[in-house]
Amino acid sequence: MLRKSTYIFIFTLLTLYSCSGPIDAGKINLENWKADRYGCKGLRMQDLEELRQIKNNFLGADNQSLIKTFGRPDRVELVDKSQSFFFYFLEPSSDCEGVKSEKEPLRVLFRMNALSKVSEVTITTLNP
Repeated sequence: MLRKSTYIFIFTLLTLYSCSGPIDAGKINLENWKADRYGCKGLRMQDLEELRQIKNNFLGADNQSLIKTFGRPDRVELVDKSQSFFFYFLEPSSDCEGVKSEKEPLRVLFRMNALSKVSEVTITTLNP
């Protein structure tokens, strides 16, 4: 009987620790962020300075925490088996209706390692 209760205790602990919650995003307006898919409305640009100040706070966060915090990424790019990128556009992207930009839009790139943890956060117009 002791053995069965030990397994239940361990299973409960693993279940609790495997769940990830949202990340503290400082003063970023997350409602506006999630409502501004592909940066089409320009709402994400309002939080650019705050994002620049706290971007390193996201290092080590897992992909599910990012999704719970910022919503589904605008784009996900798999580079190889060991890393991927989550894109969140700050400026309107070509996915926005009626937008044909001559330059690449500003975006936040979250580089995810093989363990799906954030290893780098970059605000750039360049593609990875």
